Amino acid sequence: MLTILLQLAGGTAFLYYGADFLVKGGVSIATRFGVSALVIGLTLVAFATSAPELVVSVQAALAGSSDISIGNVIGSNICNIALILGLSAVIAPLSVHSKVLRFDLPVMTAVTLAMAAIGLLLGGFNRLTGAVFFAGLLAYIAWNIRLEKRDGSGDAETEIREEVENSRKYPLWLAAAFVIGGAAALVLGGKFIVDGAVGLGRMAHLSEAVIGLTIVAVGTSLPELATSLVAAARGEQDIAVGNVVGSNLFNMLGIMGIAPMIRPVSAAGITPVDWGMLLVSTLLLVPFMHTGRKVVRREGAVLLALYCAYIAFLAVNA
Repeated sequence: MLTILLQLAGGTAFLYYGADFLVKGGVSIATRFGVSALVIGLTLVAFATSAPELVVSVQAALAGSSDISIGNVIGSNICNIALILGLSAVIAPLSVHSKVLRFDLPVMTAVTLAMAAIGLLLGGFNRLTGAVFFAGLLAYIAWNIRLEKRDGSGDAETEIREEVENSRKYPLWLAAAFVIGGAAALVLGGKFIVDGAVGLGRMAHLSEAVIGLTIVAVGTSLPELATSLVAAARGEQDIAVGNVVGSNLFNMLGIMGIAPMIRPVSAAGITPVDWGMLLVSTLLLVPFMHTGRKVVRREGAVLLALYCAYIAFLAVNA
């Protein structure tokens, strides 16, 4: 048991710091070669917060643990909305940027509906559906870049201006070391998380799906948790909301695009309740964000209560 707990704790730490070093080094190298802050924000920074989920899901798929792979994505998205966004809104009401309402929220809702339909009707993701989702990710990034260039400095550039300025000070050799070390830490952390989760599931007689939906999902969502809570506490509400919406889109389009193309991912262990929780939490954001363009404390409390009820249901039925 101690070994399993050390694997989970160590894996979470490796994932968190690996993503941090990867983005610091990547941003530094990109700025040296003249890449704009806008493009960096929509690629490197956005990818880094979803890198833990990506690494864990790919490694779980390769290990034949499909339920952990897809459970991690579903659980992370539920955690991002119900726990992280809910907790952030309780700390301080979250204002919603018009672009999120106009573009990102509808896209996230549509992709969530498509993902649930594929999981329920097809029982999983094959290489074709993975390719379609990955193509959707590329289209989403391209369209975001087009919108930001047309409308001027927006969320993406505002969010990473400080990151870009801080990363310019690193010499090229150190930035490269950050990228290599961060990538290695992500791979190692992903292996620790998958091995620890499988071991814990066997010891506690829990299904891999439940482990993926809870322990693995929360562990890999730590970057989003830290970013959103700090942003909410500082009054940077646009970042807190945009971070969650963007991360959920990258989780679905990126991870469920890349992982199935490497190895088809079955959703056999994911129940209708899990898909229902994903859909309900996502659909609740539509009225919550449109009323006054804010997610207020009362609505945050509703999301938190929903998450607690879901975790309690999983625990009782485990």
